[in-house]
Amino acid sequence: MYRENAWKAYDETALAKLEQTAKNYRHFLDNGKTERECAAYTIAAAKEQGYQDLKDIIKAGKRLQPGDKVYVDCMGKAVMLFYIGKNSMEKGINIVGSHIDSPRIDIKQNPFYEDSGFAYADTHYYGGIKKYQWVARALALHGVVVKKDGSVITLAIGEKDDDPVVGISDLLIHLSRDQMGKKASEVIGGEDLDIMLCGKPLAGEEKEPVKAALLKILKEQYNVEEEDLVSAEIEAVPAGPARDYGLDRSMILGYGHDDRVCAYASLEALFGLEEVPEYTCCCLMADKEEIGSVGATGMRAMYFENAMAELLNLTEESYSDLMLRHALANSRMLSCDVSAGFDPLFAGAFEKKNAAILGNGVCFNKFTGSGGKSGSNDANAEYISKLRKIMDDHQIAWQTAELGRVDVGGGGTIAYVCALYGMEVIDSGVAVLSMHAPLEVINKADLYEAVKAYAAFMKDAK
Repeated sequence: MYRENAWKAYDETALAKLEQTAKNYRHFLDNGKTERECAAYTIAAAKEQGYQDLKDIIKAGKRLQPGDKVYVDCMGKAVMLFYIGKNSMEKGINIVGSHIDSPRIDIKQNPFYEDSGFAYADTHYYGGIKKYQWVARALALHGVVVKKDGSVITLAIGEKDDDPVVGISDLLIHLSRDQMGKKASEVIGGEDLDIMLCGKPLAGEEKEPVKAALLKILKEQYNVEEEDLVSAEIEAVPAGPARDYGLDRSMILGYGHDDRVCAYASLEALFGLEEVPEYTCCCLMADKEEIGSVGATGMRAMYFENAMAELLNLTEESYSDLMLRHALANSRMLSCDVSAGFDPLFAGAFEKKNAAILGNGVCFNKFTGSGGKSGSNDANAEYISKLRKIMDDHQIAWQTAELGRVDVGGGGTIAYVCALYGMEVIDSGVAVLSMHAPLEVINKADLYEAVKAYAAFMKDAK
């Protein structure tokens, strides 16, 4: 089954919209290098679109009506936006759900030490990475430091043109005979991903003078003490902005396409709905997907179910637990996560006719998982049939895909978590090259088609 390249169908008007979408997305990517930054960006944008904090609605004792727009902030790391529709929520809602965490390097709580004239920070990598890809490159430090009095210091060091950057050194090729003989997974160990922060001693300091210089900088420039790192979340991410990729500017190179490209597409799709939808629409952005959707802000937590309960209580004449169960089971979801783009240079890892081709439109993955579909949601054929009709009715470029050859590897998404409620769920997203590398690649056409696909789903799924 052959799918046409999406670019072939675009006229000048569509190309202009595509480029504007790409420009807006790059801005989102540059200002959302952590899950906290993505959440803050989303909430600020939602407020501009007329969304109100659900907590304020509840506190004021107000009811919700069709056309109302609310958001839920979960610890500043996960966000849900709801556009209240005409039908009772007990009949189900239409959900586009993504995640806004990405693989990275986290600074430990007791990180600083000095060795041979350098001050370092110990780290613990987050998510599935090829550790050797993170050395010998410019890194920026993003995050928050929460002091004992509760005040929050926000850090973003390494993004401005005149900012310093930090990084992890690598062994020079001249001395790397033993290193080059190791397996790729052993070239750089997890405890060797220490970030170099300073290299100049503090005048007059005898004991660990370089570390002392580091602490002086943190205190004077950022009002951060060493002990404050115990209550901090600081992430090392690739420094610099997302860029157009390819001489034809058809692609985007940047950090965090997985899964912020789908998060952005979901957000733009929701904001683009001009009429009150038939069914309540939800744009859900979860945290912790890269480490198993765990914790209070991961998809396995109860915040989505709790929000649904609150919304039912504010929209129905009476509330019951059974009504909530109906609403969850009757809902329809696109688990908006990226798919592995076919790479001709590594063709042996793919089964091409079931691979996602960059430029061929939004992907639908019936299943993910690994090996024998382990850890996967496997979508129902009846549900896929309905989605095919929606996509074709709206002339959206789409394709089906799976995550590489059966026994090569695999991966998961938040789909299986939401499927536990009994709702219909399928993975749908944008194809990515070099997934989980510090810099990934997407095609602008796939982003544009994803926005269209998610909007069509929210309007027409039932």
